[in-house]
Amino acid sequence: MVKTTKGKILGLGTIQIGDGFKIQDVLLVEGLKHNLLSISQLCDKGLKVTFESKACNIVKDKSNDTVLKGTRLNNIYIMNLDIASSRTISCLVSKDEDPWLWHRRATHIHMHHLNKLISKELVLDLPKLNFEKDKTCVACQKGKQNKTCFKSKKIISTTKPLKLLHMDLFGPSRTKSLGGNYYALVIVDDYSRFTRNFFLPTKSNAFNSFKKFAKAIQNGRI
Repeated sequence: MVKTTKGKILGLGTIQIGDGFKIQDVLLVEGLKHNLLSISQLCDKGLKVTFESKACNIVKDKSNDTVLKGTRLNNIYIMNLDIASSRTISCLVSKDEDPWLWHRRATHIHMHHLNKLISKELVLDLPKLNFEKDKTCVACQKGKQNKTCFKSKKIISTTKPLKLLHMDLFGPSRTKSLGGNYYALVIVDDYSRFTRNFFLPTKSNAFNSFKKFAKAIQNGRI
């Protein structure tokens, strides 16, 4: 009993063979590692297929021109799909005219420098586009961000406790604590400088810890 499997069809297209012949309704099947030709479908398209002991030929039925030639390897006939002929060489060329695409290709160089490269012709095949900074590059913005520390305050700006709280959630730490925690929530009162630390197993526990802290303050337990 022969086991058969089915593959998902991802696309439908046309392949050109040689100078003018095209194979239409070509299916792109997911997971298929070999190009397979259906003899019955080729015959339905007006082609004639002949098999010999060591080779096979696919010719046009009307003009008798050979389209494809194949050789036999064990019990399989392998065709030479000469898609691009010597007279009409076709290349899959991608014409990119997006300035921001070239900005990313050139390691996120500034648009002003890209215009300078074009004017002095310093880079081959760089399209002559008008490179303008009409939007913000997210990668450049994140890469140029710097951490800024808060300056130490010598004067207390609040007039009573719990009027202003400073909170910092940091983690994950490289080493797990004895209680199995990787994160810590630090709450500092601006007026009294009272500090409360909460050690958390995950970052999502920070809000619940703050709710317990707020209820404890409201009930006068802190």
